[in-house]
Amino acid sequence: MNPQPRTALVTGAGRGIGRGLSLGLAAAGWELALVGRTLDHLDAVAAEIRAAHPDRTVLVLPADVTDAAQVARVVADAEQGLPGGIGLVVNNAGVIERQEVDLVADDVEDVWRVIETNVRGPLLVTHAVLPAMLARGVGHLVNINSGSGHRPSPVYTGYGISKGALARLTTMVHAQVADRGVKVLDLAPGVVVTDMTQAMPLHDGRADWTPVQASVDLVDAFGSGRLDALSGRFVRAGTDTEESLREHAALIAERDARTLRLAPWGEDDPVA
Repeated sequence: MNPQPRTALVTGAGRGIGRGLSLGLAAAGWELALVGRTLDHLDAVAAEIRAAHPDRTVLVLPADVTDAAQVARVVADAEQGLPGGIGLVVNNAGVIERQEVDLVADDVEDVWRVIETNVRGPLLVTHAVLPAMLARGVGHLVNINSGSGHRPSPVYTGYGISKGALARLTTMVHAQVADRGVKVLDLAPGVVVTDMTQAMPLHDGRADWTPVQASVDLVDAFGSGRLDALSGRFVRAGTDTEESLREHAALIAERDARTLRLAPWGEDDPVA
């Protein structure tokens, strides 16, 4: 197994949480490939990183992550342009419904837009990066998830469906490649101040926002291999820390906790 390059590809890197993660990872010493739909936003983030860290490699790779050809192109460019290839992927790009309503009142095409973006994007990126990671025998993937993936909600149906599906993608990828050196994690960033969250009526009047640095710390810890015992599982920035997760890792594994599954009624449940 080769050492993992300290390089990261971040999707949705031009704004919001993706921007904060990119700036934070650069400060933590990662070389970066910034992926997003809007070139101007990516260029602005790259300029911030270069101003603070002149020697840091920063690739600007505009793409729509729901387009397979575009994803294949930017992953190939990142593998070529980052020293040692892609060590860490942060699947951050995502959207939410335009209306805060239940399914009955929602536009089903908008619901599907959310599901397609939030699931197809990480699926395509993961599929594209795995061959090189597996060839090196090492790599880390972080899927930016949400408590909405496992908790019911009266609104944002597509978002909840998409995050539940993303959690299942995490468990599937873990089952298939973790023993070959590639680890994967679901990370909920909490409620970070972004254009998206501030536009949601659900958060009107909120004062307790989660700092994006809490997510940076967990992504850096996982990407550096210090939380490999939690591969395939779910963590939340702002409540979990590297220290608390390392302290409870054995208990989490023993109880098979922090993963999406059907809870049986007991040992004699026929679906257990």
